[in-house]
Amino acid sequence: MNNTPPSLPPITDEPSLKQGAKKPKGFFSPKVVRTAAFTIISVCIVVSVVMCILAIWDFANEDALWRMVASCVVVGGGTALFAIVNVVFGGSQDA
Repeated sequence: MNNTPPSLPPITDEPSLKQGAKKPKGFFSPKVVRTAAFTIISVCIVVSVVMCILAIWDFANEDALWRMVASCVVVGGGTALFAIVNVVFGGSQDA
């Protein structure tokens, strides 16, 4: 009797490498767009938090605080919307 277990196919975490998996779609590469969106939104959050701390300690006036927070909300929201629109209206990678 042979005690050697049968060989198994390699396990991959990449969905694009799995057999029959759909390729990601988007006008721009979804991975690049997600990375850029994450970076931009993270920077907006950090800048807003720093500005709020400066305003709490009276190193920045309240008007500058609200302008900066509003600007970061607009930029972050626009970035998130772009990432969504890229996937929704982008063509398939097969084309």
